[in-house]
Amino acid sequence: MKNENALILLKENILLMEFQQENNRILLKEEFKQTFEALRPVNLLKNTFHDLLQSPDFKDDLVDSALGIATGFISKKLVVGNTHNPLKQIMGVLLQLVITSIVTKNADGIKSSLMALINKFSNKNETTEDM
Repeated sequence: MKNENALILLKENILLMEFQQENNRILLKEEFKQTFEALRPVNLLKNTFHDLLQSPDFKDDLVDSALGIATGFISKKLVVGNTHNPLKQIMGVLLQLVITSIVTKNADGIKSSLMALINKFSNKNETTEDM
C-alpha cells in the first residue's frame, strides 16, 4: 500500500513537471519570437529613429544644424554665385563650411538676437500704428 501511494505520488509529480516543462517551452518560444522581431534591422532602425525623435536635445541640435547649413549655403551663393572658376568654387565651399560651423556653434545666441530684433521691430510698428 505504501508502495502504491509513493508510485501514484511519483506519477503526479512527473505529470506536474511535464506540464511545467511544456509551459516553459511555450513561454521560451514566444520570448524568442519577440527577441527575433526586436533585433530585425528594420525594427532596430525604427526604434532608434523613434527614440531620437523623442529626445528634445536632438530636435534642438537638428534645428541648429539646419540653420547653419542653410546660412552657409546662402552665403556661398551670395558671395560666389554660379561661377565655373574652380578657384572661386573652392573658396565658396570653404566659406560655406566656415559660416556653417560658426552658425551651428552659436545658434542659440543667433536665435535670441533674431528674436530680440523681431520684437524690436514689432514693438516699433505697434507704436507707430497707435499714433
